[in-house]
Amino acid sequence: QVQLVESGGGLVQAGGSLRLSCAASGRTFSRYAMGWFRQTPEKERELVAAISKSGSSTYYTNSVKGRFTISRDNAKNTVYLQMNSLKPEDTAVYYCAARDLGIFPPELAPTNGYNYWGQGIQVTVSS
Repeated sequence: QVQLVESGGGLVQAGGSLRLSCAASGRTFSRYAMGWFRQTPEKERELVAAISKSGSSTYYTNSVKGRFTISRDNAKNTVYLQMNSLKPEDTAVYYCAARDLGIFPPELAPTNGYNYWGQGIQVTVSS
């Protein structure tokens, strides 16, 4: 079992930056793959970025490639999402998630299999 708490959201102008953090409870954080998802009232929840348990593998949805960076610090039980060059279409509630399978094999894509979720945090990008 792991509990996740997001922080770092807020309001920013287009072109600006934010860094989201997700702090995890428990001593087994380093076994989990981690993901950042986002959702708006108009769209289904989508995976924004994911990182394997060691940090050696990462995944990004196409719309954020080159702008967002996911990273983790297993000593601090924390995963980060650095968001640069933000656009109004990045406005959403962002969720941190963890999955028991800490790697990304072909049979379980980075988009699937998450067991634990944070409560979500609002990110608003004004134009």
